[in-house]
Amino acid sequence: QVQLVESGGGLVQPGGSLRLSCAASGTIFSPYAMSWYRQAPGKQRELVAAIRTGASTNYADSVKGRFTISRDNAKNTVYLQMNSLKPEDTAIYYCNLRSGLMGDNWGQGTQVTVSS
Repeated sequence: QVQLVESGGGLVQPGGSLRLSCAASGTIFSPYAMSWYRQAPGKQRELVAAIRTGASTNYADSVKGRFTISRDNAKNTVYLQMNSLKPEDTAIYYCNLRSGLMGDNWGQGTQVTVSS
């Protein structure tokens, strides 16, 4: 079983930055992809960014050029550096770990609020 623990959310002013972290523990087999999703009130959960074992990445159009996803395979940890934050980035951010062997695993979520 895989456990995911997110941290780093909070309140930030527009234009500010935050760095989210997600540490995976338990029985973990490579390769696997790690991703960040977000869900705003009244909206569906959406993919923000994903990174695979080989470090290839993809981003939602709305965050390209502002957010950067990275991972430390030795620590089974994924990061999301969020710069130039906008009020529309306000959401609960969820970490996801996915592979054929381990299936789909989710963290509990961390709140990000962008407001002046």
